[in-house]
Amino acid sequence: MSAGPQKGSDPFRPRLQEEQELRGKGSDPSRFATRVSLLFAAVFVVAGTQLPYLPVWLDWVGLTPGEIAVIAAAPMVVRVAVTPAIAFVADRSGDHRRFLIALAWSGLVAALVLAQCASFWPILLLTLLFAVAASTNTALAETVAMRGVTAAGLDYGRMRLWGSLSFIAASLCGGLVVDRLGPPAVVWLVALGAALTALAAHGLRPGGRPLGGPEAAPTVGGPAGPRLRLADALGLLRSRFFLTFLLAVGAVQSAHAALYAFGTLHWVAQGISSGWAGALWAIGVAVEIGLMAFSKAVVRRIGAAELIVLGAAASVTRWLAMGLDPPLPALVLLQALHGLTYGATHIGAFYLMARAVADRHAGTAQALYAATTAGIAMGGAVLLSGRLYASCGGRTYWAMAAIAAVGLAASLALRRRGLRV
Repeated sequence: MSAGPQKGSDPFRPRLQEEQELRGKGSDPSRFATRVSLLFAAVFVVAGTQLPYLPVWLDWVGLTPGEIAVIAAAPMVVRVAVTPAIAFVADRSGDHRRFLIALAWSGLVAALVLAQCASFWPILLLTLLFAVAASTNTALAETVAMRGVTAAGLDYGRMRLWGSLSFIAASLCGGLVVDRLGPPAVVWLVALGAALTALAAHGLRPGGRPLGGPEAAPTVGGPAGPRLRLADALGLLRSRFFLTFLLAVGAVQSAHAALYAFGTLHWVAQGISSGWAGALWAIGVAVEIGLMAFSKAVVRRIGAAELIVLGAAASVTRWLAMGLDPPLPALVLLQALHGLTYGATHIGAFYLMARAVADRHAGTAQALYAATTAGIAMGGAVLLSGRLYASCGGRTYWAMAAIAAVGLAASLALRRRGLRV
């Protein structure tokens, strides 16, 4: 990296020496990659059912659009503090697997109890508990994958694409199930995803030994290097580059808020079936998968910061067009832009962090990234969408375009600093 903090104890720094220390001979990276791929697949069964269809269930139990927006946004706000705190403790302990398992089982219990609820306050409490468990597990899964990328040169996209494939399968099958069995099936589909996440977490290699021998890496558990201190982790928030990075990626990703909160409901109101709604979600993720499959080569050719710029520009275009309530053929094309608005932005963000963040801060950095994109920024954008959707309908997407424009400006500033992998 050619710019940004280079000296002192700033944890947002190049990690070439750390990569050389971690890289070893005799490891079994393919087995590690398979286990992480299965973990991503399980985690995204939850996302592939919760994002498109939980608002449908909330509407079915009788909640108002304002209450649905609060339930969608509140977990995002709460996990701003909770997810980084849990990830910091996991980084400090070095045993991410143990935290993944505990959180997965906690999420399953919350989902099973949620299926028995029908009023606002119990639903709010349980969705808070479930969302904290699910979002923290997503951040920890990214942390485990990051160690594979930096220590053994694995291709992040080829592990992560199994999550996207899982999202497609879950959204498509979820739409068919909801069409046949009705909205009550939604919570049971979410519970199934939590159960699969627990099984995948148990399948990770336990303990602190690297795969394949005493010198090999990556490893899932066990501290490596000096014990993490809170002051070191907070150093991330003193890095101007990291804060600009969070603004850029947080704005672009939070611009998806109207789609996540009301996309399926709005499509159904336009006369589109739940099955086609699931297909529209799947189309976007299918393009994302194509990008993920070649992520390492794409980042090498284009650059991580440039991918974030590309995602931001596509986001402005996508939400301006969505505000026009386009017909189904146009929606298919606009959903294909998800490969850029989410996929390119996320890949660029991951590789910037993988290259620049010290290994022992990886979980905390991932959690701060998640807290910003899926917490502060997304929570605020969802609340804004809830206030606008009741009166503006599809024109709510124009507010998302304005948020994406902020992300575009910040990502251009990031690129101008010459920070690329």
